[in-house]
Amino acid sequence: MLLLAASTLVGFCFRHWELHETNVVVVYIFSVLLISRFTRGYLYGIASSVISLLLFNWFFTEPYFTLKVHDMTYLITFTIMMFTSIVTSALTTKVKQAAEEAKERENESNALYQMTNHLTDAEDAEAIARITVTTTGEILGCNTACICFDEQGIPEKTFVQRKEDGSLIRRELTDADEMRRRMEQLHDAVDITEQDYVYPIYGKNMILAVLCLPRDVGATMTEAQTRMTHSIIESVTLALERLRSLKQQARSREETMQERYRANLLRAISHDIRTPLSGIMGTSEMLMDTTDQDDPRYEQAQGIYNDAQWLHNMVENILNLTKLQDGKLVLHKQPEAVEEVIGATLTVMEKRLPDRSIDVEMPDNVIMVPMDARLISQVLINLLDNADKHTAKDRQISVSVCTDEENVLITVADRGSGIAESDLPYIFQMFYTTHTKSPDSRRGVGLGLAICQSIVEAHGGTIRAENRKDGGAAFTFTLPIEGENL
Repeated sequence: MLLLAASTLVGFCFRHWELHETNVVVVYIFSVLLISRFTRGYLYGIASSVISLLLFNWFFTEPYFTLKVHDMTYLITFTIMMFTSIVTSALTTKVKQAAEEAKERENESNALYQMTNHLTDAEDAEAIARITVTTTGEILGCNTACICFDEQGIPEKTFVQRKEDGSLIRRELTDADEMRRRMEQLHDAVDITEQDYVYPIYGKNMILAVLCLPRDVGATMTEAQTRMTHSIIESVTLALERLRSLKQQARSREETMQERYRANLLRAISHDIRTPLSGIMGTSEMLMDTTDQDDPRYEQAQGIYNDAQWLHNMVENILNLTKLQDGKLVLHKQPEAVEEVIGATLTVMEKRLPDRSIDVEMPDNVIMVPMDARLISQVLINLLDNADKHTAKDRQISVSVCTDEENVLITVADRGSGIAESDLPYIFQMFYTTHTKSPDSRRGVGLGLAICQSIVEAHGGTIRAENRKDGGAAFTFTLPIEGENL
């Protein structure tokens, strides 16, 4: 109103100086431009345009101090003045809004840039939560909170919250289970509760954290504030994902180093033990040959030989395992008759287990399979030795062979106590031994089955274990068949 009044006074001066009315029109348009510049929205600019037209008509067109027009040419002047004022007001308002939006985006970019720099230097999830809460609180001007989740998707027991004075406190989460349940059932971008707007922060596979805003703030956020909140969430997601990735890499490096140290230790011990074992086995075997079986010393020498043989087999398993892990065990595959490989294995087992009978079931045709015969024989020896450990002397152990369109299937089955259901998923892991054993079972260190799996998979096959319906366990491994078989 002051600008319009001032424009009117200037108009009176122009009329006193006998200047043309168009100069007064320009003054009013200029006042409309200034009004649009220093007000928000389109309403004030349009209103000032209408009022300027009425003032010009009232004070500066004949008859004066009325809204009547005697000269019809003034209608054209009024129309041009109105459109010029409205267009000028609209353009000025639009330019001002564009400048304000650009300023907001600049502030958002600066805030996100500063936040990203701080997040890059964060060393743990708590530091990331503190940076998130501080930045969000400063931008939105409210008390915010950030609740982090562990790698199992469970909320932490405490979380960081911003107070009204800008300081941060750590509070206890009263109902972590309820928070986890709500996040698992959430299908929207935000979870609205009685007190908060809860924004989930998702990683690639699971939830990483949640950002909590007061309900009154979340309900009244502008489009720019909403956009800024989502940008903050994206930055926090990247920071938490980076932190978890670094932790996973550190664990992997540590596990690799531990595995390397363990393999080197096992390899060194195995090499040192193998030489004296060979001497013990040779000496005990010589004593057995020179002693009558009725002599008590024969049984003692046989016990020494059997224990030395067990240790020797374990050492060989350890050496093979370390070679497989290091990739130094080279397969020498060539077509072999499955029947001959099984026969050679049974010859070895007959010497090792003279009191054990093993049933064999083979197809009538000859099956040729590309394999490393020495390693596949080691697989059979380990499986048969494992079956012997868990099967009484008077119970059956069998080896059966069959084929399908692409593979030969070799099964070693026993009539022992079977495998506990809780042990089935883990029996092929290194150093894993079953918790339940039959009274007749012998000791083991959990390497035989792990080596079997490594050798079979190196041949491109698979191995599995299952319990037989009529009692006992069965281990079946497959080998790919290449070429034609007779």
